[in-house]
Amino acid sequence: MPRVDSFVQTEVPSSILGRQKDNSASDERIRQRAGQKNGVHTSNRPQDALLCDLELPLHRTFYPLGFAVEIITNDPEVLEAANESFGHRRLRRGHAALQVRIGISDGGISKCPPEPTRREYNHLYSLVADGDNQALLDLKTCTSFVWLKKSTLNNRLYFRYNFLEKVVYLLLGASAVTDIHAACISKNGKGILLCGDSGAGKSTLAYACARTGWTYTSDDTCYLINDSETPRVIGHSHRVRFRPEAKAFFSELENRNITPRMEGKPSIEVQISDFPDLHIRTAPEVEVHSIVYLNRYPLSGGKLATLPAGTATLRTCQELFSAGEIREKHETILQILSDVPTYELHYYSLHDAMRKLDLLARDL
Repeated sequence: MPRVDSFVQTEVPSSILGRQKDNSASDERIRQRAGQKNGVHTSNRPQDALLCDLELPLHRTFYPLGFAVEIITNDPEVLEAANESFGHRRLRRGHAALQVRIGISDGGISKCPPEPTRREYNHLYSLVADGDNQALLDLKTCTSFVWLKKSTLNNRLYFRYNFLEKVVYLLLGASAVTDIHAACISKNGKGILLCGDSGAGKSTLAYACARTGWTYTSDDTCYLINDSETPRVIGHSHRVRFRPEAKAFFSELENRNITPRMEGKPSIEVQISDFPDLHIRTAPEVEVHSIVYLNRYPLSGGKLATLPAGTATLRTCQELFSAGEIREKHETILQILSDVPTYELHYYSLHDAMRKLDLLARDL
């Protein structure tokens, strides 16, 4: 008889089978509990913590500065905010649509997050408010993703200024336009850029001129069109953002609320359409014929001095926020301003400044 080294049981006793079924059910309950934390379902996949595959079923195309940008998201309030920021514009320029993906996850704290910290290395750019609210951009490929908590989206102005508009204009700045720290007004289709340090009065002077017959294009940021053969800029001609002190100059601002700005500065934002009785003319785009640097200080009676050729290119290059390859491209594009007549306006009162600008416009 052969030696038996093992014994195979072909039937499982019913008592053992019952215990196995109980254990299986117990294991399933453990697995279910492992997929929950404080009653909220969580995934067992480690990669889900990266929020790398959020489903984004909602999308709509908008036209900031006249360029097509598709906003892709999982929350309809993102599209509502995008309409507030960009819904006033229509397609003006042929340009492949950029895509901005914004994923919203539940939760967050009701307190408004801090202003995002910005970092850039060559063509990589990040905006980080905190661990739950941040954006990552590749300015070379114009790829981006924004991760935010629902509570942050609920702070609508914060979301628009610090993430939505910032990401969109960064991508446009890397591909289609070069931003300039300047207001813009025009007469007879000839634009004048109003440049200067923060607090020099760019927005206030531009709006004051618009109230007296000038055409308004932008308050304190213009966008030089990269592929234009002549210096042409696009602006936010539908609105004006003031410092709170502007209430002393314009009575229509008296009851306007102060709101946060992109850089955290308090401001008053108004739509030009809010003041139909002022009959303000606007133009979203204009060719630049002159550049004026503002120098406001007490006891100045109003003086317009000619600056050396190339001054505008030098100063605008120094003010660029871009870096690496993107900065090199912007510096090349800004050379187009080298031959534009450039001046420095010494003034204190708006009346003196507008008088000098009127005289300049006659000679353009």
